[in-house]
Amino acid sequence: MEANRRKIERGRDQIRKRGIYLFPNLLTSAALFAGFYAIVAGADGEFARAAVSLYVAMILDALDGRVARLTGTETEFGRQYDSLSDVIAFGLAPAVVTYQWGLKHMGDFGWVWDKIGWVIAFLFAVGTALRLARYTARGSTSGKNYFEGLPCPAAAGFVAGFVWLAAESQWSGLPVLMLAGLVTLAAAVLMCVRIAYPSFKHFAANRRLRFTQMAAIPVCFALIALDPPRMLFTLFGVYVGLGPGLLLWRWMGKNRRGRMPKPAD
Repeated sequence: MEANRRKIERGRDQIRKRGIYLFPNLLTSAALFAGFYAIVAGADGEFARAAVSLYVAMILDALDGRVARLTGTETEFGRQYDSLSDVIAFGLAPAVVTYQWGLKHMGDFGWVWDKIGWVIAFLFAVGTALRLARYTARGSTSGKNYFEGLPCPAAAGFVAGFVWLAAESQWSGLPVLMLAGLVTLAAAVLMCVRIAYPSFKHFAANRRLRFTQMAAIPVCFALIALDPPRMLFTLFGVYVGLGPGLLLWRWMGKNRRGRMPKPAD
């Protein structure tokens, strides 16, 4: 009887894991819609709205996983749906918005630049898909404190911040377009390389914070409110550079230890 009861409970657990829960997947759908709207806004030349939509997609993407974990409604369907949503919101949408804003105008400076522009946009979309495929394949074995490669939402936020800042500042010219291509290509490469980036998955809402840490939160929001495109691009730029910076710091530390004289016998 006990064995039969356990077998029935395992069957119910498997059915529950295969089920579809409304609220977490509703948040995922909202993130997907925000990415789709960013594409539409970018096609209409509304690049500020497109960038804001991408940041809204980031917030919704962060919420759906947390809600699923807090409510115990994590399912394989939800994980796969979230990954597909991220391909659109953080891969295709930033690539299209960046291309519509500036990369397509590289063609004004020659046919070679025209090819470079759309190739860079395509590489960003491919880099996002590869990053998500690797994360999905290694999700069960990946660490909670670090990501392997630049997370897709951070890459999208970095690119969207640059487009928003450039559109608001009315930057133009080939040097600006080359810088946009470099930003987009760097984000695509960093998503694929095996560089550790800090993760905040271990952060708990009930974790005790110091007063200085708590005071930094409203200060950060106030700075973003003063100049959203500039501050968001700066914040995401700092995080993007954090991975290579930490790698360089560890490499320099190993070299310093290697050059230290051995103690005398």
